Amino acid sequence: QVQLVESGGGLVQPGGSLRLSCAASGSFFSINFMGWYRQAPGKQRELVATITNGGVTNYADSVKGRFTISRAKTTVNLQMNSLKPEDTAVYYCNLASGMNYWGKGTLVTVSS
Repeated sequence: QVQLVESGGGLVQPGGSLRLSCAASGSFFSINFMGWYRQAPGKQRELVATITNGGVTNYADSVKGRFTISRAKTTVNLQMNSLKPEDTAVYYCNLASGMNYWGKGTLVTVSS
């Protein structure tokens, strides 16, 4: 059974920073990529950033230049800087390895 456990969410003021982490455990085939998605209230889940086994990254236009994804083996991190109120959402960790696996999510609230 594959488990993804996210941490690092919370409340931050606009312009602030947060770092999300996700640790994967369990039995799975080789990882194709890991990433972060988010879902704001009343909206569909959307891609934030992904990183492949080879370190190739992909970002949503809305977070380019502000967020940085990194990975070490089965842990993926998301450094979020210059946060905006519109970044408020539940952030989900994703692992693609033949099948798609999801964490339970961690809430990020950007508000003054």
